[in-house]
Amino acid sequence: MSEPLTLDGLAAPLRLLRLLAADFGHLPAPDVDLTRIYPDRLTLRFHEGLHAFEAWREALAVPPEKVTHGVQGDGITRVLKATTDYAGAELHLHGYTDVPADGGAA
Repeated sequence: MSEPLTLDGLAAPLRLLRLLAADFGHLPAPDVDLTRIYPDRLTLRFHEGLHAFEAWREALAVPPEKVTHGVQGDGITRVLKATTDYAGAELHLHGYTDVPADGGAA
């Protein structure tokens, strides 16, 4: 049995979260995920439309070509994802929005 991960083992994403709060406190608040399974990863999730995802993507200088697009929930939810290394941690951005009934842009 391996040794359990300590809080120090999550130092990279916790440090990144602190940095983001200090530098980008004016941006929309995300849902924040960090996990012992991926101790170098911080995930920011945005469920209220893609404007918050885009604001963070631009602020973090993540190039548009690093964004992937998909749908989930039988095609009713549009999903944007981007991953970048930032301040020594792996940062994931996930944005969710409803797909309009007519299939147009949200």
